[in-house]
Amino acid sequence: MGRSSETFGKKEKEKKRLKKQQEKKEKSAERKANSSKGKSMEDMLAYVDENGNITATPPDPSRQNKVKLEDVEISVARQKPENPEDLLRKGTVIFFNSSKGYGFIKDSQTQESFFVHFNGLLEQVQERDKVVFETERGQKGMNAVKVKKDR
Repeated sequence: MGRSSETFGKKEKEKKRLKKQQEKKEKSAERKANSSKGKSMEDMLAYVDENGNITATPPDPSRQNKVKLEDVEISVARQKPENPEDLLRKGTVIFFNSSKGYGFIKDSQTQESFFVHFNGLLEQVQERDKVVFETERGQKGMNAVKVKKDR
């Protein structure tokens, strides 16, 4: 008599393959049972209560707060206009190269140095001159503009 062509190893591999196939079918059936496909729109909606928590129940209309459209601010809060005297700074020219057209001014209150270009001058200045100026944001920091001698 001849031996069976199926060995123990082959039988075990076949059992594992069938077991995996069965598990795969079970998982697929479970996914189909728990699927959200086909649910109504009401089942998919979520609501936010007055405390900011997400709930499945719609909010109570009697607890709604009425908000006027004028009270809603979407941008930066309005700022009061600045006083023109607050914009003016006083300082001393610590360096100015007239051939290249730039220099630096040291603020007398904060001791900060500000770059000044020839285009930002209203009058000719030299080193150690007391000046009055305004500042504006430049490419590399704050620049002094509208620079004139302090009288």
